[in-house]
Amino acid sequence: MKSTTVTEAIGSRRSVRAFLPDPVNTGAVRAILQTAARAPSGTNMQPWRTFVLTGASRDTLCDAVCRAYDHERDEHDAEVHYYPERWFEPYLARRRKVGWDLYGLLGIEREDRAGMHVQHRRNFRFFDAPVGMIFTMHRDLATGSWLDYGMFLQNIMLLAREAGLDTCPQAAWSDYHSVIRKVLPLEDSEVVVCGMALGHADPDAVENTLVTEREDAAGFVRFLD
Repeated sequence: MKSTTVTEAIGSRRSVRAFLPDPVNTGAVRAILQTAARAPSGTNMQPWRTFVLTGASRDTLCDAVCRAYDHERDEHDAEVHYYPERWFEPYLARRRKVGWDLYGLLGIEREDRAGMHVQHRRNFRFFDAPVGMIFTMHRDLATGSWLDYGMFLQNIMLLAREAGLDTCPQAAWSDYHSVIRKVLPLEDSEVVVCGMALGHADPDAVENTLVTEREDAAGFVRFLD
């Protein structure tokens, strides 16, 4: 079988929002995480902790968070905010475009709040992926450890592509940390970083045809002689 280059893995990685029910070998997941942990981290602190959920454990967490999402949505918020409190350009326009591009593919109109609710809720079923992961770290660590964590997560996603698998990193899970704590054995010192869906992309799902735009390097790079 042809091996995947780093360039190919990066180029083919995307946030998949519909997965097939096909199971993923636990050994393959373990190998991905073991290799991903070679990510650089300041003074080798390795700030990551991961919960891998399949079968009944996955369903229990999904059911609990979906109930909270349906009935107590306004009462939940992340402990550490991923997004800015006030949006500004060019970030606001990019955020809006990817959102409406996705909803457009799904036939969800701008006034269709119910449709948006249903689609966002799919986050909390890991978009039907057979493997869900919840990532945590010690709440007293500083900004550098969050940077390290991003490299760890990127490693997971690229290694998944090498293994013929797909992923979707999900900040949405962090809003429901209080519910997650009731299901998973988190310590008080842990903060929920994000979740991630892992599995085989559904090739027939229209949402998986979304390809996000990226600014050309000329727009964000300055070469200085």
